[in-house]
Amino acid sequence: MNHDTILVTGGAGFIGSALVRLLLSKTQFSVINVDKLTYAGDLNRLHPFLYSPQHHFIQQDICQKNIMHDILSQYRPDKIIHIAAESHVDRSISAPDDFIQSNIVGTFSLLSAALEYYQSLPENNKQYFRFVHLSTDEVFGTLNSDDKPFDENSPYKPNNPYSASKAAADHLVYAWHKTYGLPTIICHSCNNYGEFQYPEKLIPLTITRALMQQAIPIYGDGTQIRDWLYVEDNADALFTIIQKGLIGERYLIGTNNEWTNLSLVKKICTILDEIYPINNGTQSYQNLIQFVPDRSGHDTRYAINADKLRNKLLWNTQNNFEISLRKTVQWYVEQFKKSAGKIN
Repeated sequence: MNHDTILVTGGAGFIGSALVRLLLSKTQFSVINVDKLTYAGDLNRLHPFLYSPQHHFIQQDICQKNIMHDILSQYRPDKIIHIAAESHVDRSISAPDDFIQSNIVGTFSLLSAALEYYQSLPENNKQYFRFVHLSTDEVFGTLNSDDKPFDENSPYKPNNPYSASKAAADHLVYAWHKTYGLPTIICHSCNNYGEFQYPEKLIPLTITRALMQQAIPIYGDGTQIRDWLYVEDNADALFTIIQKGLIGERYLIGTNNEWTNLSLVKKICTILDEIYPINNGTQSYQNLIQFVPDRSGHDTRYAINADKLRNKLLWNTQNNFEISLRKTVQWYVEQFKKSAGKIN
């Protein structure tokens, strides 16, 4: 592959930073990293590549169309990977305005700037340009326990403000392809986990609450099922799609790794009991589990059929769930030790 310049939005976020690290580990890429640096953005995730000559960080809001147009005109990327988004369901229920602005208005502004930039490219450059948009499996709604997993033909049935805002963004991306000819690809990934995740999502919340010996909240009876994907595998899948994905197509990223919330929390507690025991192992972290009233509109199950990605683009997960989950827990334990028991 020739040297490519890739613009990544949300590149200081959890998933975006994993992709940026992967791209910068390969010498054929330069990365233009645009991130607003909200509460969930953290430049520390980008070490050891933060000051690499291949990496150009720009703190900016993608909702600013004119500024994004100027960035595109200055850096002339070959591809845009749009990851920036508000993504926490609980926050979307209490403050949906932020999600409408970031996920819908932000995507619209970026698409508008990208289309102007794309139309200005010489014909021989247009053939290499791609706009890759990362979405979520949550736009498809909920599954029953015996339903087949979501695939590329699943209908949209979003059940909360977050998934509704992402569904709207997806439709905009597809419309810009069909109406204006912008070469887009849409990806849907399942629940991510790994090091550096902000401690509001289930896995880091469980670990940090446990380490501080605080109650570990579980919504309802904990039987909701999620398909879990290690963030580095998600980055690898996105990298595969950047290289091999076909214009106008949709790809689902998953691992057939389904766990109930309660089972997953218990597994994390068991790992913690082994590597960072309470009172010399006389107590278990499972004693901290506390059931709380269920979330409004809580989806029962998400599951992904990633056969298209595996069969058409020859991608597969590189990380074993048991090993990468333990690695994740160990990382949070080490951060906890370094911060003298304080985790933000």
